[in-house]
Amino acid sequence: MSLKEQINQDIKKAMLEKKKDELTALRAIKSAILLAESEKGASEGDISEEAELKLLTKAAKQRKESADLYEKEGRKDLAEKELLEYEVISRYLPKQLTQDELEVEVKQIITEVGASGPQDMGKVMGVATKKLAGKAEGKAISGTVKNLLAK
Repeated sequence: MSLKEQINQDIKKAMLEKKKDELTALRAIKSAILLAESEKGASEGDISEEAELKLLTKAAKQRKESADLYEKEGRKDLAEKELLEYEVISRYLPKQLTQDELEVEVKQIITEVGASGPQDMGKVMGVATKKLAGKAEGKAISGTVKNLLAK
């Protein structure tokens, strides 16, 4: 089942269960998918799994950053709403790697690429961001790559 079909089913379920906040998050995801499908270059209204993953990751990151901003401004009500939407969106993302799992993956990529030091960070990051897309945040990946290449 495609992500779009899954979202549609979950929207119906949320409507029946009268979960207003969850419904808002699901509709935001559906809207983003429909926009991506209607863009130039999208083949007959379908988007790739990679594009779906990128879209969900971006939406989740936006919610997380908004929640952090609201927390800093003392707006707990808005922060809670954003965090709830973040949790709903996160359900559709792959499981995030732990720091140890991330280090193992990055070490493997370093050996594949043949990187020997900090000067090879660009090569490693290019492969790592594609391979670990959706499984780890870019900031965590770059920090791990930097640490491992510095050794």
